[in-house]
Amino acid sequence: MLFVDTKVEVTYKNGGVRMERIPNAVYTKEFREEAVRMVIEHNLSAYEVAQNLSIPKSTITYWVREARKGRLSLVGSTKKTLSETEMELARVKRELAQVKMERDFLKKASAYFAKESHPGTR
Repeated sequence: MLFVDTKVEVTYKNGGVRMERIPNAVYTKEFREEAVRMVIEHNLSAYEVAQNLSIPKSTITYWVREARKGRLSLVGSTKKTLSETEMELARVKRELAQVKMERDFLKKASAYFAKESHPGTR
């Protein structure tokens, strides 16, 4: 199963982490077909597929509608596909965002447990 990374940015607000999609992401034909297959053949909802793939539900709904009309191959034909370098960069950015979230979680967890193990201090 071939999946292309969606473009993701991570922002830190009020001590939390929020991942945001970059608009106008470009998806490969195989990625669109697999997403549609998940909805049609595997009986997943568009919402579930969108959550799993980190793309908008409306995009999945549009792809499914076009696939049922037999026009899925025309979707995105006017957009440039991602090069190998761009795909690798997107993958590395997503991996970095994941590592940053894990690091921040571990920092907060260690501070919490350090406070719990020494109840008389601070």
